[in-house]
Amino acid sequence: MSFTFDPSEIKVPSGHHIGGKFVELAGEEIEVLRPSDLQPMGTITDGGDAAVEQSVAAAKKALVESNWAGIAPRERTAVLMKFADLVEENAEYLGKLEAMGSSRLVSMTVGGDAVRTAGVIRYFAEFCDKVEGSVTATQENTLSYLDFEPYGIVGAIVPWNFPMITATWKFAAALAAGNAIVMKTSELTPHSLLALADLAAKAGVPGGLLNVVNGLGHTTGAAIVKHPDIKMISFTGSTQTGAAIMSLAAQSGIKPVTLELGGKSPQLVLADAGEMDAVAKRVAGAFMVNAGQVCTLGSRLIVERSIADELRERIVDIMKAIKPGPTWDANTDFAPIISRKQFDRIDGLVQQTVAQGGSIVQGGNGLESNSGCFYAPTLLENVSYDNVGFTDEFFGPVATFETFDDLEEGISKSQHPVYGLAASVHTTNLQKALKAADGIEAGMVFVNQHGRGPEFTYTAGGFKGSGFGKDMGREGFQEFMRQKAVWVNYA
Repeated sequence: MSFTFDPSEIKVPSGHHIGGKFVELAGEEIEVLRPSDLQPMGTITDGGDAAVEQSVAAAKKALVESNWAGIAPRERTAVLMKFADLVEENAEYLGKLEAMGSSRLVSMTVGGDAVRTAGVIRYFAEFCDKVEGSVTATQENTLSYLDFEPYGIVGAIVPWNFPMITATWKFAAALAAGNAIVMKTSELTPHSLLALADLAAKAGVPGGLLNVVNGLGHTTGAAIVKHPDIKMISFTGSTQTGAAIMSLAAQSGIKPVTLELGGKSPQLVLADAGEMDAVAKRVAGAFMVNAGQVCTLGSRLIVERSIADELRERIVDIMKAIKPGPTWDANTDFAPIISRKQFDRIDGLVQQTVAQGGSIVQGGNGLESNSGCFYAPTLLENVSYDNVGFTDEFFGPVATFETFDDLEEGISKSQHPVYGLAASVHTTNLQKALKAADGIEAGMVFVNQHGRGPEFTYTAGGFKGSGFGKDMGREGFQEFMRQKAVWVNYA
């Protein structure tokens, strides 16, 4: 089935979504452009303190009136299941809205992102009645136990590269744990999350439990982090912004934060990785998917020398065969860059890499297509470890290529002084795969693939400058609860 569509036919939500309904608030107007052709998609206002204050007030009211944290856990499950059903029923609309306003291709959103969004909600809904504490060993006539409870109101700030699915990792877990949540969309991709919030209200999620506000990071985002009644912050985005959020959270009244941040993820390719065409397709796809706008992007190719020339050649052939085009065309297989600003940043880093001694194997230029921002898949070589091409995250379809002679050297080259988000190992030798997985310092290691599969049980999160805390899995659910110790002397 083809989901090619006319973007002019898609209804675009307007306003903030606060207290279970759309709300128009005064503020600086921000024009939202479609990345595929840079045409206007709509406008939002920067909500700032006013939007956050209104959201917190709505959240407080909803928590009391619904007794969301106190109702039987299976009642929360039932409400969230209805929400998931409604998301699935509207998957085509949500997928098209997501594709139109982001760098996500419609071939990946309708049957992929939108349906998986419903799956994530169902996954966390099933945790509602599976919160388990523990009893600890004590002296006679004493009971000591550890329990979990929701924070109350939590905050989340989400990125533009996977707007729906990343947001759902946070709000579905937060709601299932018994919290209310105030979320800031990216000002570049606000609309699909607003549509999700509206479906939540229609499904029976008490108004005020899921609030979505629009705005800029230094205004609306900062207002969320600083608000004294928001007790915990979950953020996905750049390492620089994550550091600023940590600092602001500390300065404005200590509160916990979870951070999934940037990456410079290696792909370690051994000579015994398998059939060369399949390996090349897998490795190339890992740095070209979503036009490279992925935090776990496999942007450092570290290849065993004996296969390096052949693999490089096949990867270049794949890079040349792309079909860039609008995200609403089901035949497009290569996405646009989210904005002109991001396009210029990527190109600037590529040119700086070359100026510092690197060389371009393929790409290194923009593509002309639909007047949008398309950047050619780019492969760089001769990039030293003090070169910006190694030290900085491009967040675009750019990878570096280097070689190694033995496994120990390959593992050593896979390390990065700043980032530790993800890595992949490509080999048919299980012993080598496990040794590499043990040796690479990263929060996620994939073997014979790069990137997460369709399951919901894995945890997502990194080490070092790539952040701390987890999204998804049981750990992602527990991030939205705090542990309480109770000591009872009944002598």
